[in-house]
Amino acid sequence: MDLRFISPSLRKLDLSGTEVLVAALLPGERPPKGVAGLCDWRLGGRISRLIAAGFATGALGEVLLVSGRPKLPFDKVLLFGVGVREDFSELVFRSVTTRVLSTLEGLRARTAVVELPGRHFDGISPERAADILLEIAGPRSEHDLWTLVESSEAQRAITQQTILERRRVRQP
Repeated sequence: MDLRFISPSLRKLDLSGTEVLVAALLPGERPPKGVAGLCDWRLGGRISRLIAAGFATGALGEVLLVSGRPKLPFDKVLLFGVGVREDFSELVFRSVTTRVLSTLEGLRARTAVVELPGRHFDGISPERAADILLEIAGPRSEHDLWTLVESSEAQRAITQQTILERRRVRQP
């Protein structure tokens, strides 16, 4: 799996050119924050209305598919519930990320723009999130490219961590 990066802005997301966008939802986060909040704004509050109606809760394990077209450049917007912020941990990150991978495999989406679970509220460091992602995705050949939604600072941290990890793996 190759990783690329994009800044968390609608203008940048509009230029990404992939079929699927993945974002995280937290229970009680109204309006939604992070990429889900950007999508909600562009979709005229559709995600907020789903939350208000109780259809989307952000509960751990929840997966919601929302059509992105015509207001977003994505056919599919996948929202993954990450559970309560206070209970977020590496174990939850692993669980949700595994579910994201499986869902994308089921959709046969080899490329996606992804906001990693917990990253929009700094529930996990960017370096650790990337390490776990690559560990989980490593044996899976169904994923070609993920474009991670990260700030420029987090992009640099993940890139540096990936370089260090590759060097470590190459050493005898």
